[in-house]
Amino acid sequence: MPDTADVLITGAHPPVYAHPGDAGADLVAAEAVTLGPGERATIGTGTAIALPDGFVAFVMPRSGLAARHGITIVNAPGTVDAGYRGEIRVTLLNTDRERAFEVAPGDRIAQLVIQPVVRARFVPVESLPGSHRGEGGFGSTGYRGATATTEGVTA
Repeated sequence: MPDTADVLITGAHPPVYAHPGDAGADLVAAEAVTLGPGERATIGTGTAIALPDGFVAFVMPRSGLAARHGITIVNAPGTVDAGYRGEIRVTLLNTDRERAFEVAPGDRIAQLVIQPVVRARFVPVESLPGSHRGEGGFGSTGYRGATATTEGVTA
């Protein structure tokens, strides 16, 4: 896996990594928006990118906005395919029940994570092979004191 990828970009405020080793680069708002309690809005970043073939970008929430203000991203993670050339827009949701949240131009509203992607070749079959998990999903392992297993060994 490559350590870096050249991502072509247009816009006044390119994403910036806040610290060495960060996975996500901060995306900033290009417009002012007020999100009332429970409201959502799609906010422009003024940024467009051209990813190399074989890469994808994910638009992810910022943990500080979620923890302090209840701000998240509706379709997290948002997927930016390598062929997309339009402005990256972020649909924020204010989950706070009482307070509005003000977004100003230049505010950091999301993170952009770039990853290599494997293109799957989907192979139709009559039935799928068995697995330890089987068809269990949506809470099938519980949430309290559940015993996890790894390759058939109880942990």
